[in-house]
Amino acid sequence: MSLPNISDIPKEVLSTIPKETALGLQVVPLRIESGTLHVIANAGNIEQVKSDIGFITGLCVEVELVSTQELDIFISRFYGKPSIKEVNKLQTTYRQTGSQDVTDPREEEFSASAFQSVSSAVSIASRMISEAIRLGASDIHVEPYEKYLRIRFRLDGVLKEISKQPIETSRALISRLKIMADLDIAEKRRPQDGRIRVKEGGRVVDIRVSSLPTDFGEKIVLRILDKTQLKLDLSVLGFDDLELALFQKTIRLPYGMILVTGPTGSGKTTTLYAALSSINAPGVNITTIEDPIEYNLAGINQTQVRSDIGLTFAAILRSILRQDPNIIMVGEIRDGETAQIAIRAALTGHLVFSTLHTNDAPSALTRLVDMGVEPFLVASSVRMILAQRLLRKVCPDCSGPIELRTEERAQLQLGEDPQVSFHKGCGCSNCNHTGYRGRRAVYELLSIQDSLADRIARGALVSEIRSSARSHGMRTLRDSAIDAARSGITSIDEVLRETLL
Repeated sequence: MSLPNISDIPKEVLSTIPKETALGLQVVPLRIESGTLHVIANAGNIEQVKSDIGFITGLCVEVELVSTQELDIFISRFYGKPSIKEVNKLQTTYRQTGSQDVTDPREEEFSASAFQSVSSAVSIASRMISEAIRLGASDIHVEPYEKYLRIRFRLDGVLKEISKQPIETSRALISRLKIMADLDIAEKRRPQDGRIRVKEGGRVVDIRVSSLPTDFGEKIVLRILDKTQLKLDLSVLGFDDLELALFQKTIRLPYGMILVTGPTGSGKTTTLYAALSSINAPGVNITTIEDPIEYNLAGINQTQVRSDIGLTFAAILRSILRQDPNIIMVGEIRDGETAQIAIRAALTGHLVFSTLHTNDAPSALTRLVDMGVEPFLVASSVRMILAQRLLRKVCPDCSGPIELRTEERAQLQLGEDPQVSFHKGCGCSNCNHTGYRGRRAVYELLSIQDSLADRIARGALVSEIRSSARSHGMRTLRDSAIDAARSGITSIDEVLRETLL
């Protein structure tokens, strides 16, 4: 193709791609037409060019192919004649960090070098987010300290340090992330929340962004919401057969309240979304109140809480009750007003799903009473409480049987049964050398039968409710976790880390 003059390409087009990115990927921008950026490159890295340049610019990318010799002339004309050493260094960086050349995306060495090699804040942000999505991280923590910037990923529920950057990188990277999330970069004294939407591997991924002022700058946390990782099939979440049958029966009741409890990050939203998807049908009106909306569900009306304009859980719930709902999901019961309205809805012909932050299922009943709900109303409305935790799964590629010490068996009340064996991963490249890969839920399912409802109405203590539920067959979180360890799904270390007797 004929070479355009440098004056023929507008400055705003040339500036869409930083010089180091252009040299590293061997690409030159030509023009923008109808929201599409046209670039030239050679045939060796088309997919990486589309992915990386699309991420950096937020535009669709079309590649026009030229020979290597022609590409060299283009680059020299628009970026000057770079030294061989400079080009080799930048190309090495992109070979290390590009998705086309990664044979094992879970290797720790790749993750660290990916960031330490790239100098531009735009490039660091791009590679950081792409790498986190490829590794299946749920969160990215960008943390400024006095002498360095630390980047950590939450992988399978545990934070892992990925990179330390020079402190000089901090301000530019944090500003870049705030711009991407449409936050006010001049406001550094108050927390802010925003969202980023990126294209990665042919799919759209939403990212929730939170900034928080700290001693040495703003800390940024990015929550990755990858819909392709969302499991909406109840049968694969971790229920055993009896629990699954009981849960499926309960979520099809015409009215009442179903609560899911557990700490932040224990999978409550996934369980609720899976339940709603299971009962979603053209004949029912399902409405949710969420803060924030994490995933969009087809056929379900989802409403976002906005406390700054008075759209609280309680205010939206009152309005929803005038919207002819069959099923309501309240993202979280945080106060007595919301609890009272939700209980009233459950008693007047609506099926209500919600969450509470309690350590186990029986404690949720007393939490509602503490919020001001009368015990007899709790007993009349609540149909089921589901407590849950997420346990890391033993890596199948490096796991092996282990012998438990006597004190461990005693702590877990396992006895000395030689037929019971447990497994642990020793660490390999497939699990990022952690011994674990993926997570699964374990549950404590408390079904409110008549005898238990009588105890609740009389104001029974948590210990009494728990004892009665266990006598009727309820498995505690610890019981469910031990069963998962017996099956070789998780390790005893995870059982002890996540559950209590």
